[in-house]
Amino acid sequence: MISGAPASGKGTQCELITKKYDLVHVAAGDLLRAEVASGTENGKRAKEFMEKGQLVPNEIVVMMVKDRLSQQDSEEKGWLLDGYPRSQSQATALKSFGFDPDIFILLEVPEEILVERVVGRRLDPVTGKIYHLKYSPPETEEIAARLTQRFDDTEEKVKLRLVTHNSNVEDVLSMYGDITVKLDGSQPKLEVFSQIDSILSELLEKKVAALGPVAA
Repeated sequence: MISGAPASGKGTQCELITKKYDLVHVAAGDLLRAEVASGTENGKRAKEFMEKGQLVPNEIVVMMVKDRLSQQDSEEKGWLLDGYPRSQSQATALKSFGFDPDIFILLEVPEEILVERVVGRRLDPVTGKIYHLKYSPPETEEIAARLTQRFDDTEEKVKLRLVTHNSNVEDVLSMYGDITVKLDGSQPKLEVFSQIDSILSELLEKKVAALGPVAA
């Protein structure tokens, strides 16, 4: 499992992890959108809440995550759960279904850096690519001219999201305290990944050793 505040670099690290370790990347938000789009029973129930502007209840999202983690590819390859669980009740529900992570990675970034990262983000409506005015500026003047800022990428909104994230994370950490690794997410992305990489490599070696010669 991997967790981090908005703009902590979680998405980037998930890409790097899944690319190297061929894990099934499970993000609750993507899952929700996919289920709604394909009109599954869970998706239909979720859509009713979303259309009213309400949060989708825990039990619907938990069932979606449970179903995805139970699929054959997740069981064979292993999974990377991204930004979920977000509350103690979600963590407890996953545990009751028998889903226990080997490790819980938390990316920590100082608030002022997170705010700077979010407020400087811009979206290219044509390609869907995300830029950052300071860290990842657009390649041409033409692209720069059409960039837009998402309505919730303001300092005020991000600070509200951070308050929610921080209170949720404390609850979740209480469930996974003994397997939690906290990393400084303000470092360059490849430095963060090399730390995650060494942790996961060591974890894999231990798993293989525990399985003994039969696995080989």
